[in-house]
Amino acid sequence: MQIQIEKGKYYKWVVRLWIFFLAGFFLFLLYLWAVSSNLFGLFGELPSFKSIENPKSSLASVVYAIDGTTLGSYYREENRNSVDYNQLSPNIIHALVATEDVRFEQHSGIDFIGVSAIVPYLAIGKRRGSSTLTQQVARNLFPLRREEMQGAINNIVIDKTKEWLTAIQLERSYTKEEILTMYLNTVDFGSRAFGIESASRTFFQTTASKLTIPQAAMLVGMVNNPSFFSPVRHPERALRKRNFVLSKIAEHGFITEAQLAKFAAEPLNLKFRPENSTRGLATYFRAELEKELRQIARKHDKDLYTDGLRIYTTIDSRLQRYAEEAVTEQMKKQQAKFFAYWKKRNPWTTPGGAEIKNYVENIASRMPRFQQLLDYYNGNEDSVWAELRTPVRMSVFSWEGDKDTVMSSLDSIAYHKKFLQTGLLAIEPSTGQVRAWVGGIDFRHFQYDHVRQGKRQPGSTFKPILYAAAIDNAGYKPCDREWDRTITIDGWTADNYSRTFSDSLVTLRNALARSLNTIPARLTQKVGASMIVEYAKRLGIKSPLKPYPALCLGTESVSMYELLSAYATFPAAGVWHKPQYLVRIEDRNGNVLEEFHPQEQEVIGEETAYLMTYMLRGGVEEQGGSAQAIRQYKFSHGNEVGAKTGTTQNYADGWTVGITQDLAAAVWFGGDDMNIHFRDGSGAGSKTALPIFATFMEKAFSDPSVGLQKKPFTKPRVLNTELDCQKYTEALHQVDSTQYPVNTATPDSLLDPSLR
Repeated sequence: MQIQIEKGKYYKWVVRLWIFFLAGFFLFLLYLWAVSSNLFGLFGELPSFKSIENPKSSLASVVYAIDGTTLGSYYREENRNSVDYNQLSPNIIHALVATEDVRFEQHSGIDFIGVSAIVPYLAIGKRRGSSTLTQQVARNLFPLRREEMQGAINNIVIDKTKEWLTAIQLERSYTKEEILTMYLNTVDFGSRAFGIESASRTFFQTTASKLTIPQAAMLVGMVNNPSFFSPVRHPERALRKRNFVLSKIAEHGFITEAQLAKFAAEPLNLKFRPENSTRGLATYFRAELEKELRQIARKHDKDLYTDGLRIYTTIDSRLQRYAEEAVTEQMKKQQAKFFAYWKKRNPWTTPGGAEIKNYVENIASRMPRFQQLLDYYNGNEDSVWAELRTPVRMSVFSWEGDKDTVMSSLDSIAYHKKFLQTGLLAIEPSTGQVRAWVGGIDFRHFQYDHVRQGKRQPGSTFKPILYAAAIDNAGYKPCDREWDRTITIDGWTADNYSRTFSDSLVTLRNALARSLNTIPARLTQKVGASMIVEYAKRLGIKSPLKPYPALCLGTESVSMYELLSAYATFPAAGVWHKPQYLVRIEDRNGNVLEEFHPQEQEVIGEETAYLMTYMLRGGVEEQGGSAQAIRQYKFSHGNEVGAKTGTTQNYADGWTVGITQDLAAAVWFGGDDMNIHFRDGSGAGSKTALPIFATFMEKAFSDPSVGLQKKPFTKPRVLNTELDCQKYTEALHQVDSTQYPVNTATPDSLLDPSLR
């Protein structure tokens, strides 16, 4: 009887426990249903099934070089680049899982072992860790805790519940590899680097696929608090955190104890370079490209700054780096010479040498800031000028690095105007593809692009266009001779630079090599200035040109972009290629939005083109050639190189444009303002632009990985022109027995010292 009573008593407790359990379970399910359906708007929205299936985060658009390296990104606030799982180093995966979610492969979005450890904290309203990687993805992708997704009731338990529900949905929709990839693509690493790819480039100048174990450990150590563990601001703290992550990697068997000891002893080895539009490779190119990309993106209903476009260009990162190095190395030297030349005088002068009065003030009055200040001070110019003369702290450019100083806005204008500028463009002649683009000396401080934006008088570098017209249209040959005598056409007199003449017959090749002015003038008289304009257009020069005689000497302004495309036609057998810098544009999923193909047209005969390469070789090979200094550089040895230098009036502009069979390049040198320049032969193209050109070509041909070959220019199968001028002259004498004085020597008095 006693046993039955005891049985009945236990039975009631068991029933009560079951009722309590079932009721609690039912209430829990009811709670989950209420949260998931946002009952009465109390709990806030959850991500829809569609948004989970197609999550969209803001992605920067990435610009790639033709060799696969990243040139830079376009973004508004978040520099986030996505990568696929197969682009992730195993080192970053091991570090992340070992540190953040060791049971990642076992759970289905919620780690119940971890949850049991945080329940007491949730009950009293305190935040605690132990979120799985899937939950963190839910937080990163969807604004679960932001105001727009909050309901009338808002607390930690509800937030956590929404994370759990979203995490479960993510686990149902994606594989573990996809979730890991989403996490690493969305996490914030600080320094405006969002996602592992951006972080790899920002902190180590590498890619996510090439991260070493110590690098991966440092980055994983930052994910929960990138500011607190910043290796830039708090290197010791970041080092300790990195070593903690390394210990976790070793604890879970991904590395040995010996490796742990080795890696823990290493410094951080940062290569910190935060990405923005004013830093990195090809800044001028990217700025020019951005204008075009905005229009293309709009056409495809995309946002360049948030839709993660992939932009593939023709720039070769190696050649781009060599171009920038050549500019830096040579411009440092030129600037030192320029400062020494002008000493403490201001370099803005009239052609007569007098300093231009109120030069800086006139520049300031044309700047947008002047009008802004005028509006702010209600039209009171005295107040505006007072502010512009007030010293403030600022960072200014110097060739030793940015310099923090105190100076007024007017002083800053004067300081920066004293720096000389340059531009360099390199093109592959056979395709017209742009390989390097340097628009100036430093994009952070000087944002005017001298490759395509800037137009200056080309001086003698325009002469090959005249010679091409004479050969192609009027039947001239490189060994034909013209008189080196003064000539007047329609009231304009062509003088050689030296103001002297040999009064002898000079071959066209030698005349171009020595940059004589009388011979081009005679050819212009015979060919016609209108024909020169016609050939300039054929060869890609779109700038307006006036058909007057002096045009043959390069008096009309053109861009380097146009001029080089004309020169590149000669090694390309007379086929002009529109300079191409875009290959294709893809969306974030790899779908091609637009492809770009070469635009080409045969504009001069194949033989004419080859004869022009022979003519341009004269500048390097002939005695007194304006570009003969190129022979000092190894890239010219065993190689056929053609080049032409140019110098405009008062040495305002210095040019060098050169060609080989595989690569053509142009360099311009001068001041932002034509009134700022050397006043003697130090400013000649052969002394300023040529060293930059030659240094670039030397670097380019010295790198076997670039693939440039030393080779002769491609000859036509049939060449009907005799290039041995002695034989050519003898053949002519058989027809014409008249004896003419022939210039066989090159007296120093006839050589333009500015063109040597």
